[in-house]
Amino acid sequence: MEPLSPSDATELRLVEQVLEARNEGRRLEIRGGGTKRFYGGAPHGDLLDLRPLAGVRSYEPTELVVTVRAGEPLARLEALLADRGQHLAFEPPRFAPGGTVGGMVAAGLSGPGRIAAGALRDHVLGVRLLNGRGECLSFGGQMIKNVAGYDVSRLMAGSLGILGVLLEVSLKVLPRPPASVTISLDCATQADALRRLAAWASQPLSIGATAWHDGHLRVRLDGAAAAVRAARVALGGDELHERAAASWWTSVRDQLHPFFDLDPSAQLRGVRLWRLSVPRGVPPLELSGETFVEWGGALRWLRSREPIACVRQAAARVGGHATLMRGDGREAGPFSPLSPALLQLHHRLKQAFDPERLFNPGRLHEGL
Repeated sequence: MEPLSPSDATELRLVEQVLEARNEGRRLEIRGGGTKRFYGGAPHGDLLDLRPLAGVRSYEPTELVVTVRAGEPLARLEALLADRGQHLAFEPPRFAPGGTVGGMVAAGLSGPGRIAAGALRDHVLGVRLLNGRGECLSFGGQMIKNVAGYDVSRLMAGSLGILGVLLEVSLKVLPRPPASVTISLDCATQADALRRLAAWASQPLSIGATAWHDGHLRVRLDGAAAAVRAARVALGGDELHERAAASWWTSVRDQLHPFFDLDPSAQLRGVRLWRLSVPRGVPPLELSGETFVEWGGALRWLRSREPIACVRQAAARVGGHATLMRGDGREAGPFSPLSPALLQLHHRLKQAFDPERLFNPGRLHEGL
């Protein structure tokens, strides 16, 4: 692929910074709003600030596509979409004010809406990227039907910046559902909640999000008004007021719920916050601690003092993986170790995009 020329002075300055770092043997920490610096390996290197790289390149509401520069504040993009009755249906977690679109894609995290809308990577249509040679490259496109280079675009989702500097992203957006209702059902145990969720999975119930914690199962029904009404009758339970429901799902999406708060005293006691991704239908894992379940049972948050190896082994036994989100022990690596074949593939990708290993060293895995 032929490299592209920088599209403006801001990109040109980024290219110059990358080339200078390459010539001087310095490492670079790619950072937007800094709201996800806790996620992944500890950041280090000279700052490469993407906040000046802001703005919306194009927005075609009728085509359900928006193209945004990587430093654009996520809050501003979401406000723009809301004005046209649209949204990022995968509900990316914001954690704190100031997050950027590039950081959202680099982290690759999805929120409660993933159960119905799919993951963030499924909504990335194209990217422009600055690689470790100082070249601007373009992958994918702005049209949903354009799949040229689509896999490379999706590869950037969750890469934590180790492959290059995101300059621009094209995203698929969706209309907000015309009706939304949240119900709460008493559900004493995680096993009971998982049984109900498994039974509902094969039924046309317009389920847009689920969350179980502390004896309560909350289900958000999204879609056409008639479909939501029918599902509401079928599931029963108590309906949450619209404002209370919105506050609840925001607390889950942005990890504002008390479950996710690891204060210093909890960390001193050895408590860790884990994010366990497992196949749907898997019964409760035999791990001590407090659990919060999302995505119909496919995402299980765990507050626990269990040893790191025990948590990762439990997830691996059922075909899943465990990510250490908060707490001590990060020297063991925040993510589950890769198999030799996958590790080799990661090194080959790193060599192709960032041969001098300039970008975000160690954020994804040691040595990358």
